[in-house]
Amino acid sequence: MSNSITKKQISLAVSCALALGLLSGAAVAQTNPADAAYVTDGRGAVVKSGFGLCWHSGFGPAVYNPECDPAPVKVAEATPPAPPPPPPAAGPTPAGGKVTLDADTLFDFDKAVLRPAGKTALDDFLEQMKSITPEVIIAVGHADRFGSDAYNQSLSERRAASVKTYLMSKGVEANRVHTEGKGEMQPVTKAGDCAGAKSAKVIACLQPDRRVEIEVVGTRNPK
Repeated sequence: MSNSITKKQISLAVSCALALGLLSGAAVAQTNPADAAYVTDGRGAVVKSGFGLCWHSGFGPAVYNPECDPAPVKVAEATPPAPPPPPPAAGPTPAGGKVTLDADTLFDFDKAVLRPAGKTALDDFLEQMKSITPEVIIAVGHADRFGSDAYNQSLSERRAASVKTYLMSKGVEANRVHTEGKGEMQPVTKAGDCAGAKSAKVIACLQPDRRVEIEVVGTRNPK
């Protein structure tokens, strides 16, 4: 009987000791605000389960503890999309044109010296060109079929050169004007239109072949 009482007393004493140990741990948890949300032992260490998880006490604020909680993930702020690039500035509008001048208006028959009427015709051309910044001006001289090939080639070249000289006198840059002669190689009249020997009638019929073509390539000036 005394042995039985002794065993019960010992068991009760152990239970009391364990209870006191838990109460002591709880008291530590309450005195440590940083760990108040977790159960700690007598040394102040957080009590963990067999799986390494911290035991929450159910008391105190949910204070972050690096030993028990995963590191907080910082959510990056969304970067606003970049504004679209501005539209490219409108460039100058390409422009060009081709003018055909009657060689008989520009020159006397079989001559390469500009007539007063020819200068007026070129002045009108320059007036029309004020709305354009020229990149290049091409003057091409032509001749009718009367005369040798070599002579007509030379005549067409000299007439184109006279046009260039006059344009330069009006302020057009020399490197902007290109000249060439085609002689009688590119007639406007068709074969058989002006048949017959050289005469005033046939010369008048071939007048469209005696011409200077002026072509301008450039950009139209803004209004």
